[in-house]
Amino acid sequence: MTADTSLLTTPLHALHLELGARMVPFAGYNMPVQYPAGLMAEHHHTRQSAGLFDVSHMGQLRLTGLDAAAAFETLMPVDVIDLGVGKQRYGLLLNDAGGIMDDLMFVNRDVMNGGDIFVVVNGACKVADTAHIQARIGSRCQVTTLSEQALLALQGPQAVTALSRLVPGVEKLVFMTGAAFEWQGAALFVTRSGYTGEDGFEISVHAAHAEALARALLSQPEVQAIGLGARNSLRLEAGLCLYGQDIDTTTTPVEAGLNWALQKSRRSVGARAAGFPGAEKVLGQLDGTTPVERKRVGLIALERIPVREHVMLHNAQGEWIGEVTSGLLGPSANQPVAMAYVQTKYATTGTLLNAMVRGKAVPMCVSAMPFVPTRYFRGPV
Repeated sequence: MTADTSLLTTPLHALHLELGARMVPFAGYNMPVQYPAGLMAEHHHTRQSAGLFDVSHMGQLRLTGLDAAAAFETLMPVDVIDLGVGKQRYGLLLNDAGGIMDDLMFVNRDVMNGGDIFVVVNGACKVADTAHIQARIGSRCQVTTLSEQALLALQGPQAVTALSRLVPGVEKLVFMTGAAFEWQGAALFVTRSGYTGEDGFEISVHAAHAEALARALLSQPEVQAIGLGARNSLRLEAGLCLYGQDIDTTTTPVEAGLNWALQKSRRSVGARAAGFPGAEKVLGQLDGTTPVERKRVGLIALERIPVREHVMLHNAQGEWIGEVTSGLLGPSANQPVAMAYVQTKYATTGTLLNAMVRGKAVPMCVSAMPFVPTRYFRGPV
């Protein structure tokens, strides 16, 4: 897809052009990678104030019916049944080999009392995800694609200040919760979540109202438009995976270091152990009965040389031990940071290894993530 005519557009396409965005193909859409201020300025503005992201390329679904929660739980190693009303959770769709088909977010919008489970999936995966969900559980619940909905993300420490002016009450949400609101007659569903490591919100709104809402947000003194470039640097500093790059169908949740996303009820000794695709392999890796040959790690370069995806990693003897999946000069971290998969014996924090950048060995140290402290709002201190 190189010609713009072959790409889909979001409801904010005209606004992006008006704001001077540089547009690029992404997940089959024509999306803004940056605006005139540039990636670095956009990154820092989001960390310091509030950035508005168009993420309408992502897929939005609703699952309805009394059996929806139990059915959805059969597709993932996470607890869906016990998720409280208004609570949000991170989920992983797995294939039968335990590989990650996609990562997603979902909210229980009172599914047991006529509501639904609201699901947001990655843009590049949404067609395959919907088909997979329909094929696996479509006989147990109704799967509806919300193609008429746009999705905006407002991220940063001043996001709550800006949004609460327009939508009073959103300030009462805490991290990983959501609720319905209204703005000038338009229905909104807002979650306090995001992909930057900062406090912030994601707002589902009908496409017909998306541009007006975006303009209203951009009129707030704290808010600037932010492109995909800064979204990538922000999420990497926060230690968050990009699907198709840091996780994919060849990686399991345990290899990816996503053990925290697998609730106790779905583990070997849990109340609803197993019962999801690839359970034998995934639970075996968790329990230590199945070898884990590689793990995702954070890396910090000891020289000021950016180390990017697909760079090979070697040990002190010059032997191949892994590969970088994401990497850049972290604008807030102010040093080169990366994610990589390495052989398990090299995954311990503090381990030194070499990244081979254009034939030069760049020393790197295995580091804990996130690279920049997260600032999610979990409630009054």
